[in-house]
Amino acid sequence: MSTIRFLRTFLAVAHHGSFSEAAEQVALTQAAVSFQMRSLEAELGRELFDRSGRLAILNAAGRELLPEIKHLLDLYDRMRRPPTVPGELAGSVAVGSIVSCMGTLSKVVSGLKKVHPKLDVRILSGKASELAGKVEDGELDAAFLVEAGRKMASTRWTPLYEEELVVIAPRSARGADARQVLAANPFLRFDRTQRTGLQIDRLLRRLAVPLNEFLELNAIETLVELVRQEVGVTLLPLIHGSNWQQSPELRILRLPPDLGPMARAIGMLERREHARQGITAAICAGCATAFRGSVGPTAA
Repeated sequence: MSTIRFLRTFLAVAHHGSFSEAAEQVALTQAAVSFQMRSLEAELGRELFDRSGRLAILNAAGRELLPEIKHLLDLYDRMRRPPTVPGELAGSVAVGSIVSCMGTLSKVVSGLKKVHPKLDVRILSGKASELAGKVEDGELDAAFLVEAGRKMASTRWTPLYEEELVVIAPRSARGADARQVLAANPFLRFDRTQRTGLQIDRLLRRLAVPLNEFLELNAIETLVELVRQEVGVTLLPLIHGSNWQQSPELRILRLPPDLGPMARAIGMLERREHARQGITAAICAGCATAFRGSVGPTAA
């Protein structure tokens, strides 16, 4: 089935925009990838890429074929699934997760695999924006991540829970409420290149509090640990399952209610049409149950 292999390589090139990077993903040489794409173009009777140096960007014909090729590969994967008895889950899926969901997802998948031994689930960790791109491009079947404002018609979003955005400060921090604490202490910011960081930045702009910014990190637990060490204060989502509210070293302060939405939404993103929807639905349902059981008290 050489054409099927060529179509999978086409998706890799379409995602990376480069024969060399696609070659790493599909475990081929760059020359082999180039040969496959030339052969595919000859078979389909049209050029699919605008080639410039090491780049290979989809042209209009390639972009037009992209959704059809994804659909064709999904149909083929569905045909290849092993026969199962009613209620049995079998086959391979790839699921992504942001760090804060990884523990729960791993436990749910481990439980499902004990009940369904023919199930093969590969879990990858990453940033929300990167995981969303991999779902859209077919590299992942689903991903647990932070909701984005922009929705793709080719994907389906299943909301699971929300995490309130709160100010986290050491017990020794000056200030009686969230605004005072933010204004009176060094501020530790979460990475603004990430969805959560952008949401926090918009919230801070609405707060209109002068900040003494000290550092910016892409690691929530590290920021909380720095707060425990009295380096400064931060504004973060109140992660489900965390023990921050029970920590004698921390103060968790709720933001003023006049700011509007003050929570980040967590859910599962998947393509609307893929061959493993029964498996991703089971994983999503298991995670929804687990997340409901881990909901703790809200901020003070």
